[in-house]
Amino acid sequence: MNNNDKEFNELLKEENLRKIKYKIVVMSGKGGVGKSTVSTNLAYSFVLSGAKVGILDVDIHGPSIAKLTGIEGKELTFGVNQRPKPIEATKNLFVVTIASMIENSDDPIIWRGPMKMNAIKQFLSDIEWPKLDYLIIDCPPGTGDEPLSVIQLLKKVDGSIIVSTPQDIAFLDARKTINFSRQLNVPILGIIENMAGFVCPKCGEKINIFKSGGAEKACKDFNVKLLGQIPIDTDIVDSGDNGKAYVYYYNQKEGAIIYNKISEQIMNSLGDRNEITNNSRGQYKI
Repeated sequence: MNNNDKEFNELLKEENLRKIKYKIVVMSGKGGVGKSTVSTNLAYSFVLSGAKVGILDVDIHGPSIAKLTGIEGKELTFGVNQRPKPIEATKNLFVVTIASMIENSDDPIIWRGPMKMNAIKQFLSDIEWPKLDYLIIDCPPGTGDEPLSVIQLLKKVDGSIIVSTPQDIAFLDARKTINFSRQLNVPILGIIENMAGFVCPKCGEKINIFKSGGAEKACKDFNVKLLGQIPIDTDIVDSGDNGKAYVYYYNQKEGAIIYNKISEQIMNSLGDRNEITNNSRGQYKI
């Protein structure tokens, strides 16, 4: 790529970024904590509040956003200027993921850091993003190439959300993610504790399968906010496997109510409640 091409791609990226009001990075210290499920449900919750939302999946080796949003098998389309557009998973929810660009979902992506960096650059420049209220960036676990690359490319990130399960071993790594955000000058919106207890459907007893208290301790130690604690719910599993919006189809469940409260807190933190309000929640359909 010559200098003219680099300059042109930088202009395209800056044009896209000007269309996006708030950029939120969702991170986790470990894999398997439900970070992509959290990203997806927060995105749907924003949409239900009347916002226009994008999800950028930068988990190059293990993309799951396509499955969670029900766009598996769909390919990118092209606009009048022949630039690819994000896939509209539902009205006002736009998704970009590497999963839409590979022929076989079972094929591994065997790339080193520079190739992943180039792919993320293309997601931000070559794709023609629409005007968005929120862009949620779903990162792979840890503090490696992808989260570092996307934060550097965005230049200004409005906040990070740290996702963890309750046990100490998970928060051991989540605490590193908090320090990673601070070292890169990314404001921390808070911690979401996922899989926080299971309520027996027969007797109603709550069982803390992964212990409890890890989130409160981390929040106290690092002076960050606990945004919410999402319980284990088989309907969250089923909705994700079926590409359905848990916060919409199971909106009376405890987990969905907590997700919506979390999205309200985030909107409040970002000072956006005057323009997009929860008063409209429920008027929008998915």
